Amino acid sequence: MLLCLGMCFVAGGMRRDEAEFSETVSEAGTGLLFTAGVTLAVPAVFSYSMASSLTVKQLEDKTIHISRVVSVLQVIAYAVFVYFQARTHHGIYAIFEKDEQREHKSCEHVNKPKLTLTECIIGLAVSITLVTFMAIYLVEQIHTIVTKHSVVSDHLMGLILVPLVEKAAEHLTAVNEAWDNQMNFALSHVLGATLQTALLNGPLIVIVAWALDKQMDIVFEVFDITMLILAILTVGNFLHDQKCNYLEGFLCIIAYLAIAAAAYNYPNPEGVECLIKGINYWKFHESIAFRRRQVMLHMPAE
Repeated sequence: MLLCLGMCFVAGGMRRDEAEFSETVSEAGTGLLFTAGVTLAVPAVFSYSMASSLTVKQLEDKTIHISRVVSVLQVIAYAVFVYFQARTHHGIYAIFEKDEQREHKSCEHVNKPKLTLTECIIGLAVSITLVTFMAIYLVEQIHTIVTKHSVVSDHLMGLILVPLVEKAAEHLTAVNEAWDNQMNFALSHVLGATLQTALLNGPLIVIVAWALDKQMDIVFEVFDITMLILAILTVGNFLHDQKCNYLEGFLCIIAYLAIAAAAYNYPNPEGVECLIKGINYWKFHESIAFRRRQVMLHMPAE
């Protein structure tokens, strides 16, 4: 989010003193970002707060229950957001249409031949199939990369590399739109992709695991949650005035690089070593719960 937004601000500010965007786009996006950050932090805060008060089994059960409730609420929030844009406040699309008409380059594409509905369906089906296989292969290789290459930490992979690869196409699209002074389109790509991941993709994983009777939670480490909240606060601060320039873009990129440096040097969590040694699921969670209790009680690790 920080990297792509920073690149958009730089691209939009290099050709003009300031680039402007709609208050409707920025306020709806930042509001949902704050909501996503708070809801993602709730299970982690509960888990770390109650680590010294509950048994391992009680903590596990309650954390999973909270994660499932939060996931359902996040999906509901995303559905309401989509309904808000598509039905009751669809005037937001008039803003995008105005931006398109303002740019001569965009208007030139209107009269060009378009794909038919059948061609679009076939193209989407092929694309989804290829992306699915690529995603499966990528996920299968993450564990191997983290465990066999010491330079790639678990946090570097999760916070930096995977999001960078996953959203590369949308990042380039957003930067190109910012360069053409279509900042509303650029912001919708940046914020939309982030919100989709936080309020739809992630919660759906927990809900699907729940349906399959799998134990899946959304308890992130303090480092991850802290970096997420700081990134949201940074983005919200730069979006509040509906204007941007290349200086703000560089500041976003600098903040992103600082987080990347911290993620690169952050040691792998204990669970990675447990999985390497073949320790079973429950012992893996017991080790994490024990470590949390030591942190809460300020006890030295043995």
